[in-house]
Amino acid sequence: MRRSRTSSRQQHIQTGPNLSETACKKPLITPGSPGEDGVNRAGTLKKPRSTCHTLTMMSEPAVVERPALEDVAEEEDVFAAEGSSCCQVVEKRVGCPQEEGEKQLTYPPPVPLAFRKQVSYRKAIAKSSLHQLPCEPSTSSLNRTDPEANIRSTADWTESAVYGDHIWFETNVSGDYCYVGEQHCIARALQKSVSRKKCAACKIVAHTICIEQLEKINFRCKPSFRESSSRNLREPIIVRHHWVHRRRQEGKCKQCGKGFQQKFTFHSKEIVAISCSWCKQAYHNKMSCFMLQQIEEPCPIGAHAALVVPPTWIIRVRRHQSSMKSSKKKKRTSFKRKSSKKGAEEGRLWKPFIIRPIPSPLMKPLLVFVNPKSGGNQGTKILQSLMWNLNPRQVFDLSQAGPKEGLELYRKVHNLRILACGGDGTVGWILSCLDELALNPQPPVAVLPLGTGNDLARTLNWGGGYTDEPLSKILSHVEDGTVVQLDRWSLRVEPNHTAGAEPDEQQNDKLPLDVFNNYFSLGFDAHVTLEFHESREANPEKFNSRFRNKMFYAGTAFSDFLMGSSKDLSKHIKVVCDGTDLTSKVQDLKLQCLVFLNIPRYCAGTTPWGNPSEHHDFEPQRHDDGYIEVIGFTMTSLATLQVGGHGERLSQCREVTLTTTKPLPVQVDGEPCRLAPSVIYISLRNQANMIQKTKRRTSIPHLNDQQHVPDRLRIRVSRISMADYEALHYDKDKLRQASIPVGLIVVPGDSDLETCREHIQRLQEDFCSLSPFKYLELQEEAAKPKTFSCQRLSPKWCFLDSTTADRFYRIDRAQEHLNYVSEISQEEIFILDPELVVMAAVGTSPSTMPDLVNPTSSPINSRSLQTQSVSSGSSEAAAPETSKLCRQESSQKTAEIQQGKEMERLIECVKNKDVKKLQELHTKGTDLTSLDESGCSLLHHAVHTGCKEMVRFILDNAPSDLLDVTDHLNGETVLHQAAALCHRTICHYLVEAGASLMKTDMQGDTPKDKAEKAHDAELAAYLGNRQHYQMIQREDQETTV
Repeated sequence: MRRSRTSSRQQHIQTGPNLSETACKKPLITPGSPGEDGVNRAGTLKKPRSTCHTLTMMSEPAVVERPALEDVAEEEDVFAAEGSSCCQVVEKRVGCPQEEGEKQLTYPPPVPLAFRKQVSYRKAIAKSSLHQLPCEPSTSSLNRTDPEANIRSTADWTESAVYGDHIWFETNVSGDYCYVGEQHCIARALQKSVSRKKCAACKIVAHTICIEQLEKINFRCKPSFRESSSRNLREPIIVRHHWVHRRRQEGKCKQCGKGFQQKFTFHSKEIVAISCSWCKQAYHNKMSCFMLQQIEEPCPIGAHAALVVPPTWIIRVRRHQSSMKSSKKKKRTSFKRKSSKKGAEEGRLWKPFIIRPIPSPLMKPLLVFVNPKSGGNQGTKILQSLMWNLNPRQVFDLSQAGPKEGLELYRKVHNLRILACGGDGTVGWILSCLDELALNPQPPVAVLPLGTGNDLARTLNWGGGYTDEPLSKILSHVEDGTVVQLDRWSLRVEPNHTAGAEPDEQQNDKLPLDVFNNYFSLGFDAHVTLEFHESREANPEKFNSRFRNKMFYAGTAFSDFLMGSSKDLSKHIKVVCDGTDLTSKVQDLKLQCLVFLNIPRYCAGTTPWGNPSEHHDFEPQRHDDGYIEVIGFTMTSLATLQVGGHGERLSQCREVTLTTTKPLPVQVDGEPCRLAPSVIYISLRNQANMIQKTKRRTSIPHLNDQQHVPDRLRIRVSRISMADYEALHYDKDKLRQASIPVGLIVVPGDSDLETCREHIQRLQEDFCSLSPFKYLELQEEAAKPKTFSCQRLSPKWCFLDSTTADRFYRIDRAQEHLNYVSEISQEEIFILDPELVVMAAVGTSPSTMPDLVNPTSSPINSRSLQTQSVSSGSSEAAAPETSKLCRQESSQKTAEIQQGKEMERLIECVKNKDVKKLQELHTKGTDLTSLDESGCSLLHHAVHTGCKEMVRFILDNAPSDLLDVTDHLNGETVLHQAAALCHRTICHYLVEAGASLMKTDMQGDTPKDKAEKAHDAELAAYLGNRQHYQMIQREDQETTV
């Protein structure tokens, strides 16, 4: 018999053949059945009454020896592939008959240690299940009567909400293992392909038909609320971790700092990590990293703890049951008094959930509203990511209900902030609900732009649209943003009875909105918007892309321009601003569009008011000054908007009276209609609180008070093609290797990216005399010539952030002034050029890239490649010393001839399978990255010969960017070629080295397709599995924090 001595939080457990003969003096823990991944199992405490206890079985019998927890803690924990049997320690009195269905466990020789440790470790984790909140969920909340209730894609706010319920979304991942495990997986038993779903809150994947099995293994999602109890609702309550086992995990272990093992087979069942769904802390699945005492530790909630609404704040209250005494008849004193009480009771609607916040100056709780239909339907992915980063009950889907319900629920939360994920119309919707509820103080609103125009988001520095910036960084900006005011303007419409009646079935007597935040306009732009709106309502499936939407706008605008639909606008309107009649001026200018503008941005980022500094009659535009700008456009001024032009400035005023004499197209913040002849009054309504994105210094270390920003920075600039970015932006190392040098710039240490853009543009002017596809040659004393492309940057290039997140992502050009260069640069700056053409001659590795510098004293410099600080007086030190740039055509031809001879010798070695000769040439400095005239690399030739030793030598000594080099003839990579030739071992070498399995050739074939065409089914199956794994890895990286 073995005994386990545990801490005060761990109960004393006795195991062994003679367990029934031992009197237990401490309460036993009855853990729920552990599943395949064995996390957060429910446990209940039973008070013993001088009884003996027996270990009983709740399902099939199993041979289990339960080791002591301390014995397990001394050794490394190894999880088995499948779940353990469903065992419980239950209470039995001596002499009582055994219940039906239960079987007495026997104790044969011990099973292997790995399985023993697995059972104990999982049941230890089970202790932290539903006991992490002060009141356990009621039995009714855990019992489901409707099978369809298992599948939910939003949080349930009804009385029947299930504690620990998952929030499921469709997923196309077919390679991830079902979380319920082989023992309970129905799809495995049926041996057929079944659709899968992924939980947005805890990121587990399960077959649709296996979701109900999660209850059998007692695995629940992270709790998003708690039950009401007799305790003080404002008493501080801790939130414990929600531990989940992971077969794949990004990042590094919090304990040892090492990465998680990723090189395992496609269908591996190995658990590599244990991570918390709340704070995202992850540990290796071994006792040296994850200690048992961490199970009961309180969770700090993670990087966004100030924004997360703790589940202890959200309380479910039960419907009040009237007592028997209140049902008895009482003496009626007054009919009037009774009726008034009845009306008051009916006016108070009962709600199953309430928010009881605990105010703290450090907390900035965030309420999120997502419009999944905005901006090409990006909102669904945003919705899932926010539920993972925050409490799912603070994220609301506007397609299910409006924002009013969520605002009412959170109205008493102190220091509340709101994030609106959608277009400008979504923001206006939320602001109107805030007006209706009259919250005091009104919470400020931030914007995550998902719409088409996003002019309000641009004004507040949130950018023109969401690309691929990590949501974690966006949440940090929301937390640190500055609160500013936004003027809001009322629209009051009265019919114009003096105008002649015109038969028009489509005209409206009212505007779609009675308030606007951005602009109100009529004429040409409103006509284009109206046609777009009508077309989208008729065919919504054709408008699921922001790019398509803009193309439709352009086409409609060109058509209306040819038809001259608004050329007579000035004849049918009268404009009076602050008592001044501007009608004659409008008619003299023959304006075809009239805009009443509240914010500086209009029509997807243009600035129609411009900079009136040379005109003393007008002031620069502001969105919080209580004035509205009146601007007119002719067709010419409209055409110049996109290139920096502005409209005709008419007035800056506080009140406007606009009279129309015929039906005209108008729009209010992008909502169009055809308005009947009317008199429209515009006046200031109120001011709303908004969150403006500001600059943040996050990557500069503050080690001590003497830390300061250097006076000047010397930074290397490299550019990346769109093809490489889309394929490799989750792999920083490979993307760095695929980048092409542009040069070196010297900028002030506190520069933002706008300043860096100016330096890079000046750097490009140094090469304006060269052909875009010529090569520059850097000659250094005894070194060999090195070549690189000098193709000019396209006008659409943008900066990439390579340091803030685990991947590269684009920085909106409109937000460059908000990012310091020191925030995105550690060694160099990367820029994305969508029109970059990668030439075959660009074969130099990153270690041989030349240095160009652009200080004031010299346009070109060659020094160290690392980013370094330069003092303000060190411009002379930046001048070139020994490097010389040779642009003569003769030297280029000499280098090309020399490179061609080296390539011929290398190809000859490969064809003869002479590995020793190849090693000698490599030792002498021959470049293994050279390409021949057809664009084939040395690795292409080695794969063609089928020599495994040759392929292995090149992979070990050449940069990995050779793996995805394509030839000019067929656009094939080396993996395409190996698959077509059925070289299985070589394919395995290439895949393990990191070759892309999703890259297609000119025929649109992947390496798997090549293997299928070669009739090698086993190779095709292998490549297909590895391709699925790469897709799974990409999906996990898209939502990782």
